Amino acid sequence: PGTAYILWALSSTRRNPGPTAPASSDNGCRTFSDKGWFRSMFVPKMETRKDAHSNLLSKSETSDLYKMQFHNVKPECLQIYNNLEAEVQRKLHLDQDYPCEVVGSWNTWYGDQDQAVHLWRYTGGYPALTECLTKLNNNQDYLEFRKERSKMLISRRNQLLLEFSFWNEPTPRPGPNIYEMRSYRLKPGTMIEWGNHWARAIKYRQENNEAVGGFFSQIGDLYQVHHLWAYKDLQSREETRNSAWLKEGWDSSVFYTVPLIRSMESRIMIPTKGSPLQ
Repeated sequence: PGTAYILWALSSTRRNPGPTAPASSDNGCRTFSDKGWFRSMFVPKMETRKDAHSNLLSKSETSDLYKMQFHNVKPECLQIYNNLEAEVQRKLHLDQDYPCEVVGSWNTWYGDQDQAVHLWRYTGGYPALTECLTKLNNNQDYLEFRKERSKMLISRRNQLLLEFSFWNEPTPRPGPNIYEMRSYRLKPGTMIEWGNHWARAIKYRQENNEAVGGFFSQIGDLYQVHHLWAYKDLQSREETRNSAWLKEGWDSSVFYTVPLIRSMESRIMIPTKGSPLQ
């Protein structure tokens, strides 16, 4: 039966050779050959890793930890929520005793409606996060804020993230801009491969200064990646994304990363009034 199956597979493959990877001048990308069908019948040998992917992919020169918050707000409370959140963020920024800062705050425009998204940075990693949470839990004003905020929320969730070493550092920028957050849920075990491909792919997406930041999850939904982009408007987004396909090598990057994805989501977001990313 085994021999018969291989002969059937051979004849089937000759009739339907399947897709061929696009040509690329990038020597880092392999190309498929007619022998690929035979290799695909067996489990590939995995290379032994000497370190966690978080250490291999994140920026070694910093110890920053990021937190992404997703708050689904009651529609009638969104403006009050935005005002209250902005005031608390302002006070935390002014208080040097807290080793945290908000990188950006947005309301989702296309995607989950009446949603607020906040990206926080903790300078000093997990110790800074623990220090900040301990101080906030003993801050009576902040506890009152959380109590008031809870009345406005339908649901909330968060993630702890690290920053990809090859992405831009998310720094304040003037507006007006719209932001797109593209979130990818990867197949477990593929984060290193994703990082290797995107370390090359990101160079094709720098022309219009659209790349804001790239992050991967550590706690929360695992094997999840967030890419954050900035555009002047939706038309600019369309033109910028289309122009990437005119650059030799971008098509190969897409070809090799798509099989790593289990699901993906796009949000178009508008920065709130006090967001450092405008």
